[in-house]
Amino acid sequence: MPSTSISKTAYDPSSRILSVWFVASGKRYEFEDVPPETFAAFRAAFAKGRFFNDHIRNHFRYRRIPGDDDLSH
Repeated sequence: MPSTSISKTAYDPSSRILSVWFVASGKRYEFEDVPPETFAAFRAAFAKGRFFNDHIRNHFRYRRIPGDDDLSH
């Protein structure tokens, strides 16, 4: 089911980094050391925003990844 809060996710199993793009802000965050089982459960979750809030937010170190909106022209 599409999420109203999360537009896209990507996961790199070798680095265990989960990337999450948010609908409202368009911003991307990377969450460190996320186990593959957590990502699999996240992908399978019916309510992705709820799963994110319950199992990922405040559970893993993260950083915001600057995007095009952060560049000064």
